[in-house]
Amino acid sequence: MSIPELSRKSFRTSVLVVLDIMAILSSMFVTYFFLYPIEFIENVDRNHFVESALLYSALFIVMAGISRLYRVAWRFASMSEAIRLAVTLMMSTLTLYILQFAVYGEAMERMLFLSFCLSLLLLGGIRLGSRIYVTWKQDRRLVLGGRKMKRRKSEKRTLIVGAGQAGRMLVRQINQSDNHRMNPIGFIDDNNHLQNLTVNGVKVLGTLEQLENVVENHAIDKIVFAIPSMNYQERLAVIKRAKALCTNVHTLPMIEEVAAGKVAVNQMRQVSIDDLLGREPVELDISGIHSEVEGKIVLVTGAGGSIGSEICRQILKFSPSCLLLLGHGENSIYLIERELRELNLDVDLIPVIADVQDLERLREIFMKHSPHLVFHAAAHKHVPLMEANPHEAVKNNIYGTRNVAEMADEFGVNRFVMISTDKAVNPTNVMGSTKRIAEMVVQNLAKTSQTKYAIVRFGNVLGSRGSVIPLFEKQIEKGGPVTVTHPDMTRYFMTIPEASRLVIQAGMLADGGEVFVLDMGEPVKIIDLARNMIKLSGFTEDQITIAFSGVRPGEKMFEELLKEGEVHPEAVYPKIFTGIVTEETHLAEKLSQMNELKTTEALSTYLVNWANDHLDLSKLQVKNDVHEIV
Repeated sequence: MSIPELSRKSFRTSVLVVLDIMAILSSMFVTYFFLYPIEFIENVDRNHFVESALLYSALFIVMAGISRLYRVAWRFASMSEAIRLAVTLMMSTLTLYILQFAVYGEAMERMLFLSFCLSLLLLGGIRLGSRIYVTWKQDRRLVLGGRKMKRRKSEKRTLIVGAGQAGRMLVRQINQSDNHRMNPIGFIDDNNHLQNLTVNGVKVLGTLEQLENVVENHAIDKIVFAIPSMNYQERLAVIKRAKALCTNVHTLPMIEEVAAGKVAVNQMRQVSIDDLLGREPVELDISGIHSEVEGKIVLVTGAGGSIGSEICRQILKFSPSCLLLLGHGENSIYLIERELRELNLDVDLIPVIADVQDLERLREIFMKHSPHLVFHAAAHKHVPLMEANPHEAVKNNIYGTRNVAEMADEFGVNRFVMISTDKAVNPTNVMGSTKRIAEMVVQNLAKTSQTKYAIVRFGNVLGSRGSVIPLFEKQIEKGGPVTVTHPDMTRYFMTIPEASRLVIQAGMLADGGEVFVLDMGEPVKIIDLARNMIKLSGFTEDQITIAFSGVRPGEKMFEELLKEGEVHPEAVYPKIFTGIVTEETHLAEKLSQMNELKTTEALSTYLVNWANDHLDLSKLQVKNDVHEIV
């Protein structure tokens, strides 16, 4: 704090102390005069009245200092601060009562009681007066009604959903700022006690059931959702109704976002696609994760990617001693390192440029840093690209995973978590097949290693690089059309933070070789996703059209998280299940056979057959670079 700020603070405290002393002395003299008017005129020092008055004020100042009353910002004070003021004054009064008995042999009960009541009124009035002055100064345009109405002709007529603390805070923010350009017309809230009442100068117009009528009757231009504590399902239903009535829908952040420090409680944002696909978030076992991560060295491969970078952000919350950011692309590693360094946390951040296909480079890194936990997120994930380049998918997804997993075993890593995908289930493409075979590699190591290996499967991640959401956004910005492969194409979706939390939690649950799966709710049709994106952007399907581009090579119409009968019926953690996955008994032979395949077609067919358990080594021969069953 600067010297001028300290001086202003000291001045304000000094003024408040002087006013408090004057208030208490005044209350004592007024009370004494009211009770004993003749004695007051003839002998004001009767029963040592002056000493008692001075002692009363001194006692209050001391106790106010002990209870930190002079550190309260009274313009933001609530009922708890008012109660603290009353308790402090009561303790001062009781102390004076005891001292009067001890020193003078008697106490002036009536005078002390009336002095307490009058002092409380005066002390509270001083603080309320400062609050009223500051509020009037900041919000004086409420007083200038004509000027306010003139300005607000250009402002959006705004309906606030929720008349609770967040909604009231939003109204105050709107009234104190010219930047919002909103005219709060009213609240809607399900609290029956608030119906037709005025809250912060704004009337409660109805309940959530009456949303449509309120919007129509009051010509609402903008709706702001201000119930941060509402659960996802209720939130989703209300937002969908609001979007059908008004394209300009905003929301205050959810409690989870506020707690994470991402946004302030009064910071509005446009309703996003995350809101329409939202589910109850996976809650973490904070204490369990903290004990495993705190003070440990953590390595994240693919740290510059969407999932890898979010894992890094989440891991930092649990105070590791060192975080190794390993990636092949220097720019992405540079960006995540710079972002994390700006947090100024007491964690040693080490950027590592390396390729998971380079075993000797990995051995050098593990030998130098000896990580305790490894989160393996590095992989090639783009389905059509890997369909055209299967050898690269094999090198990165299978052998890259094997390299990192073997180094974890060789150097005694405590836990190793591999990030997999729902495309590894009954795969019809190269990418999904290589991820399933990589799972087999990890499970094979788990049988003999002291390292606790785990595999985490989840579906598509909202907002990740290469996901459909950024593509749709760019297409909408260009005026369309929005391209959807097929009207019946469905996918599971989750948010990047949720996926990253699952990965971290699974790592703590692992005993060795498990496949963990998140309960991702119901799958979503891609065409519905496209329509919601168009609506969220303020357009209609007449303005932004949807075009069908056809199913791409290797794509499935729908995804699965586990094969039928492969999932344990009971969750091992809320919304986290384990899979019963068949182990590979001929891993080395099949890898050796795979290495003999040179052509794209042969390798692609081999990978898909293997991942779907359709390979029989006794019947497999390689003839002229093409595998066939004989």
